[in-house]
Amino acid sequence: MTALDLADIQGGILRAYGQSFPKARYFFLTIRNAAKGRQFVEQLRPRITTAARWKDPNRGEALLRTRNPRVKDVVRAEGVPDYPGEVQLIKPRVTLNIAFTFYGLAALEVPTRTLRAMPDEFIDGMERRASILGDDPFLDSRDAVWRNSEGKNRVHLLVSMNAGMNPDGTPIAELEEETRWLQQLCADSKGGVVLLSGTGPDDALWQEMSAVLREDNGAFWPTNKEHFGLSDGFGDPVFAGQLSGEAERLRMIGGGKILPDQSWAPLAPGEFLLGYVDEAQEIPGAAMPIEFSRNGTFMAYRKLHENVASFANYIERAGEHYARMFNIADPEEARETVKAKMVGRWSDGVPLMAAPTHADWERFKAELAAAHAAGDKPKLAQLALKYTDFNYRPDPAGATCPVTSHLRRANPRDMLDPNFTSPDAKSWDGSALVNRRRILRRGLPYGHVDPAAPDDANEQGIIFMAICSSLFRQFEFVQQQWMQYGLDFNAGSDTCPIVGNHDEEAKLVVVTDPATARQPFLCDHIPQLVESRGGDYFFVPSMTALRMIGMGIIDPT
Repeated sequence: MTALDLADIQGGILRAYGQSFPKARYFFLTIRNAAKGRQFVEQLRPRITTAARWKDPNRGEALLRTRNPRVKDVVRAEGVPDYPGEVQLIKPRVTLNIAFTFYGLAALEVPTRTLRAMPDEFIDGMERRASILGDDPFLDSRDAVWRNSEGKNRVHLLVSMNAGMNPDGTPIAELEEETRWLQQLCADSKGGVVLLSGTGPDDALWQEMSAVLREDNGAFWPTNKEHFGLSDGFGDPVFAGQLSGEAERLRMIGGGKILPDQSWAPLAPGEFLLGYVDEAQEIPGAAMPIEFSRNGTFMAYRKLHENVASFANYIERAGEHYARMFNIADPEEARETVKAKMVGRWSDGVPLMAAPTHADWERFKAELAAAHAAGDKPKLAQLALKYTDFNYRPDPAGATCPVTSHLRRANPRDMLDPNFTSPDAKSWDGSALVNRRRILRRGLPYGHVDPAAPDDANEQGIIFMAICSSLFRQFEFVQQQWMQYGLDFNAGSDTCPIVGNHDEEAKLVVVTDPATARQPFLCDHIPQLVESRGGDYFFVPSMTALRMIGMGIIDPT
């Protein structure tokens, strides 16, 4: 079993903060004096949250606490502890983490010999990679903090805080206290470290974020929904060393890699952390000394605006067309089906591969509700696995889950196996071609949407963060080749129906079951649904590297 030094890895990498921390503020800072910048890092360092396991003293049996069971609930249902060994740390009220752009490291006077070994795409930054990422059309609509990120206002540092929530839906008081503390640190630096304004339309000093909430008898609860009303956060990659042995065995099902014999295994940690063996059985070259790189990683930070009204209007129109074409009497069934075909999951996250039709989905929901009502943990555990435990071999044409749906593009699983359609099981190669493109997805929604009056112009969307050891090989490849093109899926230049750039010809072909001899359904003239509002590439150092940066003792020789 791979052993990771959890206390040396920053928090939020190995596991998402998730619904335990549904409120967040992200701060962007610039360094104008190297010595004061290093002092600032040293002042932050003792409060930084690591990946070391903690326990929540207020948490009891968790299996029934959410509407939808999650894979980790399977672990609890089987009586397996989440973490190995004795856990002594107590869950923090507010997490705090830090990351640097390339120019941030340079501003802190990290030695040139260390900086020179950084990957080209990280040195370039997100703006220079705009044409690769499909961001060109949206450069002028970025938040001011990104439009003005040059010279004395260049973004050097990202400080992130994730916090809990009060029953009335407001952030806990400690988030405001930590914010004031951070602002005071900047003030004490006397211009050495400056908190940049310019997030959102009101030029705010930080990016405010919140889970979409649901109200239940006057109390508010965080959900895993985003502003299109879709459940998110399923199927994050599982890699070796991330979990205890037993927990890993269960959670890698659907989250790890598919082996030629169709069993599951955890991915190599080197795909997500620097200094470890990756799926090519190599330890990639890294900035020196090795202690500077090991246990660190890279992160693409993106603010993605959602055109909520356009999405709702398009689903309405396409739903009417779908209902006419397939003689569906219930408009809601038609709308939900179109939505599911575009995403690859039903709006509550149940994958089409587990519930191919609307009737199957209704049965799944009824089964889930009955298991909840009965407190039937084994059944809930069985259902939890259905959210992730599937591959695409039973559906080569995409009649169940469209080949170019968002889900299938983001993680094609076994679909790109060169022998995907071969009847000879001995020739199958599992997900080998996909295993080097996986990313850890983190983030939270921002803004607020009135469901009764959706609008495209409101400040609303998702803060999306992709964590991986190679921004070029993993994040950029997925964004460019799988989201902005369709060549790997034999779909020409068709882009992702949800997050892709859409011109007037944007479409999704929804193949029907060949046995029915029905014409395919065409989702055409899909409007632009998601637009970038800016972002950048960050290096997320280990605690060891942070100490080296803060103390100015990096020796690349």
